[in-house]
Amino acid sequence: MLDFRSLWQQALPFERFVAASADQHRGLWEGVHRLAHVPVWAEMSFPPGEVRHLLVLAEDWCGDASNTVPVLARWAEAVDGLSLRILRRDEHPEVMNRYLTNGSRSIPIVIALDEDFNELGYWGPRPRELQAWVMANKDTMDKAERYKQVRRWYARDKGETAIREVLEAMGVKAEV
Repeated sequence: MLDFRSLWQQALPFERFVAASADQHRGLWEGVHRLAHVPVWAEMSFPPGEVRHLLVLAEDWCGDASNTVPVLARWAEAVDGLSLRILRRDEHPEVMNRYLTNGSRSIPIVIALDEDFNELGYWGPRPRELQAWVMANKDTMDKAERYKQVRRWYARDKGETAIREVLEAMGVKAEV
């Protein structure tokens, strides 16, 4: 059993995680965060008066994390009662091992917690539609081309699917 309250205390706020990131990765995290726009439906979907914590497993080098976590961080900044912190995956193998994706240590993983740090559900490592596409094309397309297509998908989606699916992991229906 994981002690999510203790893990939360060890986790980094978004700004500290980004500040501690490697120079070659920091710009993408900062850029996505700067450009992130939280749709009104995402703000309105969060139940008023509720408290939820998003505990994220990530590493700065992960393209999927750098395209989703900054948007989720912006969402947490915009919504009262919602907070986000990040654990480095490689420093917390006991947590990562609980959230494997088909046996893989894929990130990001977003663990939705209630106000008492009880797990409500989790999301990751990618929006379902994109994950299905990646899995269908992983053996037929070279990695560079696949990554280019993934970046295009994220640019078009602007993080909205990740927010909807994280709301679902919290047990909240998105009011789109």
